[in-house]
Amino acid sequence: MASDRYDYGLSTHSAAARDAYVEGADAVLGAKPMPQKPLGRALDADPDFALAWIALARSRFLEADVAGAREAAARARALAEATTERERSHVNAIALAIEGKPVDALAATRAHLAEYPRDAMVLAPATGVFGLIGFSGRAQREAELHEWLRSLEGHYGDDWWFGSMYAFAECEVGQLESAHRRIESSLTACASNAHGVHVLAHVLYELGDPTAASQFLAGWLPGYERSGLLHCHLSWHAAMSALQLGRTDQAWDYYRKGVHPGGSWGPPLNTVTDAPSFLWRAGLAGQAPEGDLWPQVHAYALRSFPKVGVTFADVHVAIACAAVDDQESLQRMIGELLDRLAGDRLPAGDGVPLLVEGFALFARGRWNEAIARLETALAQTVRIGGSRAQRDIVDHTLLAAYLKAGREDDARRLIARRIDRHPVVKVAGITAI
Repeated sequence: MASDRYDYGLSTHSAAARDAYVEGADAVLGAKPMPQKPLGRALDADPDFALAWIALARSRFLEADVAGAREAAARARALAEATTERERSHVNAIALAIEGKPVDALAATRAHLAEYPRDAMVLAPATGVFGLIGFSGRAQREAELHEWLRSLEGHYGDDWWFGSMYAFAECEVGQLESAHRRIESSLTACASNAHGVHVLAHVLYELGDPTAASQFLAGWLPGYERSGLLHCHLSWHAAMSALQLGRTDQAWDYYRKGVHPGGSWGPPLNTVTDAPSFLWRAGLAGQAPEGDLWPQVHAYALRSFPKVGVTFADVHVAIACAAVDDQESLQRMIGELLDRLAGDRLPAGDGVPLLVEGFALFARGRWNEAIARLETALAQTVRIGGSRAQRDIVDHTLLAAYLKAGREDDARRLIARRIDRHPVVKVAGITAI
């Protein structure tokens, strides 16, 4: 029996199918461009290859092709019945997430990895800030993921993919020196790993080194095809680093070409979160967006997420609505969120409607009312999902509200609470990006 890169058996008698599957799986794990091409070759060589079908399903799901993903997952489930116990469990764990059952998927993933700890394709959906744990709504999700990956470290050795995911988890719990060493090692082993580049950008952000981040991304991004899953988000990191350095023309160039609707490529979740995030932060930094950038982002956001349900997206859709003073949509969102909260269908808790209200009040210049909402929500912000770098938009907005309300002592206290975590913020300037 053939084996994958992690030494697990594969139910295919085709060497060509096995090789193409390994290439495709690595492309999915590393967010490399067009993983569906090698996976398609694997299925051409062996149409009954269940794990190639579920990898294809995962790839489609990551690109927000939910219908195509579920079709491929159903095919994988049917074919897996004739394979091994591991492969059936592998397919089931990944398929459950694609079928819209994240709680069941995480339980199945934990059970599977207890038996097959090196099964990276099964572990992958649970990692990162958009994964099964990242979007769980739990306040301790960062520590939970870090502890789980720590327990698995011995099974992966110096594997480049695991190293990048573990480094990200370390970064998010503040273990920056270890995260920096680990991600450098991961990228040395596989420089084309876009997830690794993403993690390095986060580590450098937390270390307060936008110069290093900007230089690295300027050298790496031109070689990354626009069809790569992380092209939009890495463009956001490049734009943010340039903005921090005061290179505003460069920042806007990255934004327009890689982040703004029409310039970005990839799943709507990335554009809907990254575009409002950059425009809002640019405004806070004194670089108010010109022309119809905000109306375009607002229209795209509402078109992509017409109803609430994905908490991290909900907050950023609200930011876009606040920016154009779309009170009707904001009130609708608040109502939908409160209905979900009352029905115990909002895992991230009451911090979500508070954030929506806070951004809406800030945009209307009602500083103290905005402060009251944002202060109350701040401790719960981790529950909405996303990274610390992404969630800093809440801190920065609260900081700006304090200053606009003439509450400089509160502003200094906010900075003092975060200075150790994020050395870029300086008390003397009382500014942040």
